[in-house]
Amino acid sequence: MALLALQLGCLNPAPHRRWSRSRCRIVASNASAAAAVVWFKHDLRIDDHPGLVAAAAEPRRPVVPLYVFDHRILAGYSDKRLELLLFALKDLKVILKSQESDLLVGLGNAEDVILKLVNEVTMQEEEVEYGACSVLANVESSLSNGSFSWGSPPKIVSWSAPLYEYKSLIEVPTSHVQFLKAKLPMPTPLPAPNLPALNVDLNADCLPTLEELKGFLKDSRTQEDNWVPLRSVSAKSILKKIFDQRKIKSTVASNISNGGSIEDTIMVSATSGRRITDSMFASESSLEVRGGTGITLDALAAYLKYLEGTGKASWQELHDKVRLAETRDGASFYTLFGTAIQLGVISRRRVYHEAIQYEKDRNAGFLSPFGYSTPTVTAAVNAICSMEHLICILLQYTVCGHEGPAVLLVHGFGAFLEHFRDNIGNIADSGHRVWAITMVGFGKSEKPNVNYSELFWSELLRDFISDVVRQPVHLVGNSIGGYICAITAGLWPSLAKSLVLLNSAGSIVPNYPFIPLSEKWSSLTKKIQSYDPGAATVIESIFNFNLSIPLNFLFDSFGGRILVVQGMKDPLRKSEVFVTMLREHCRKVHIREVLFLFASLLMVNMSGHAPHDEVPDEVNSLLCEWMEETEVTPALEKSKAI
Repeated sequence: MALLALQLGCLNPAPHRRWSRSRCRIVASNASAAAAVVWFKHDLRIDDHPGLVAAAAEPRRPVVPLYVFDHRILAGYSDKRLELLLFALKDLKVILKSQESDLLVGLGNAEDVILKLVNEVTMQEEEVEYGACSVLANVESSLSNGSFSWGSPPKIVSWSAPLYEYKSLIEVPTSHVQFLKAKLPMPTPLPAPNLPALNVDLNADCLPTLEELKGFLKDSRTQEDNWVPLRSVSAKSILKKIFDQRKIKSTVASNISNGGSIEDTIMVSATSGRRITDSMFASESSLEVRGGTGITLDALAAYLKYLEGTGKASWQELHDKVRLAETRDGASFYTLFGTAIQLGVISRRRVYHEAIQYEKDRNAGFLSPFGYSTPTVTAAVNAICSMEHLICILLQYTVCGHEGPAVLLVHGFGAFLEHFRDNIGNIADSGHRVWAITMVGFGKSEKPNVNYSELFWSELLRDFISDVVRQPVHLVGNSIGGYICAITAGLWPSLAKSLVLLNSAGSIVPNYPFIPLSEKWSSLTKKIQSYDPGAATVIESIFNFNLSIPLNFLFDSFGGRILVVQGMKDPLRKSEVFVTMLREHCRKVHIREVLFLFASLLMVNMSGHAPHDEVPDEVNSLLCEWMEETEVTPALEKSKAI
C-alpha cells in the first residue's frame, strides 16, 4: 500500500480568517499501479480533458488532481482574473468531490511542490500537463535531477485538446486558405471520465480568498517582477489621472473612486437592478461568465438561444449582458467567454460542438451552405475557429543578438515584423539585443474580435516589454507604430530608455488645452474579403483611429530622450508642416529641475513614409549612433555628479 503525505504551505492570514496548513493522505488500493498526478493549469475542467481520461484509463490506478498557485504563472493576472480563477477552482473541487476525489492545492514554485509530492509517493509517477510553459521546463529539470526511491524519474506526459485532428503542428498550413482546403477532421469532445475514489484527509476549506491570494503574489514578487503592478492599471486610467493632475479637459468618462479604475464603470443591467439568485457573473458590472464547466455550459446555451427569449432569470441576465457586450458584430462572445476559455473551464471544441449541434437542431439536422441561422452561433464558431488557426502564434516576434541594450521595433498599420528585415540584424551586430513584434491583429499574430485602438496596442507593448523583454527598451516605431510607442513611453516611462519615431502618426497641438477621447466604434457596411479570420475587424479599426492625444503631450509625459526621423517625401502627411510644428513646440524643456526632455529631429530628404525600409543603411547608422549616445549620457551625468 502506497502512502503520500503532503504538507501544503500557508498564506498570510487575513483578518478574522486563517487559511491553515493542510495535510493530506492518499492511499492507493493497488501498490503495483503507477499513480498519475494531473497538474491542472489552464485546463480547469474534467469535461473533454484528454489528460484526465488517459490518467484514469488504467484500472485501480490512483489519480491525483493538483493545482499549484505559482506566482510566475499568475503574475500577469488582474484582480478580476484572479477572482474568476478562484470561482473556477471552487467548482472544480466540488465536481471532483462528487466523484469521491478532490483537488490538492499547492502554494509556491510548481517544481518544488511537484517534486515534494512525487518524492513522498513510493511508486512511479506520471505528470500530465496542458500546454507548454517556462514553468514546465523548471518542473522537468527538477524531476530529472531529483532522487527517487524507485530509481528512474517520473514520466511527464503532455496533452492538448485541438479543434482539428493532426499529428504535428508542422503539418498544419500557416495560410488560412490552405488550412481550410486541408479539411482536417474534427474530433468529438471527450466525456468526463469516472475517477477512482481518492482517500484524502484534507481541510475542505483550503482555497485562499482573493485578498489572501493577492497578498501571496505580492510577497512572492521578485526583482524581475517589479513591473507586474504596471499591468493592473489601464492606459485610460493613467490618462485620466494625468488629465486631472494637469487640469486638462477631456471627454473621457470614469468611475474612479476609492482607488478604482476607469474600466470598472458600472453598467446598469436591464433587469432593473434585480439580484439574480443563480447569477452567472461575479457582479452586476461584470461582463465575464464566472464559475466552472456546468455554469459556463449553461451560459453558452443561453447565449446560443439569445433570439428565442427566456423566462429564466439567469438567462435573461446573460441576454442583457449580450446587448452590453455586442459593441460590434460578434464581439459579445469573446467578452463573455474569453476568460473561461483561457482558464480552460470549457474547451474550444466543446464550444464548437455545442454551437454546431444547436444549429443542426434548428435546421432538422442540416447545416446550410449559406451560413449560420443566428448571429450568436456565427460569433461562437468564428471566434473558436480563429483561435484554433492561430493557437500557436498568439503573438509573433523575433529576437536577434545575445547581449547589449534592448531595442524594440514596432511596425505600422498593415505591416508586420518583416518590415524591419533590413534593420534587425544590422542593429544587433552593433551590440544590441533587438526585438521585433507583429502586433496582435496583423500578419501571423492572433486576430481576436476585440476593439482595436491605440490604447489597446500600447497595453500590448507594455505587456510584451514587462513579460518577455523584461528590461527597459529603446522604443522604435514607424507610422501608427510610432504613435503607439509614444503612448507607451508617455504612460509608462520606466519601460523606455528612449523613443524613436520614424514618420510617426499623430499631431502637435500647442498647449493641448483639450484632449478628446472617443470610444465609439463604426462598423463597415461593405463586406471586407480577407484571407485570415478576424482580419476584417482589424481593417475596420482604420476608420476608428483616434489620434487625438497630441504627440507633444506624450513627449512631456515621457520626459526622456526622443528622436524623430522624418522622411520628407511622405505621401501620407505634409512633412514640412509637421517638422515646423515639432521645431516650434517640442524644443528642449526643463522639468522639475532634474528631468530633461531631449527632442532631436533628423530629416531624410529622399525617403517617404518608411525611411527604415527605403534607406535602411542610413537609418540604421542613425539609430545605432542615437542609442550609443543615450547609453553614454546617464554615465556622464553620474560621473559629473561624483
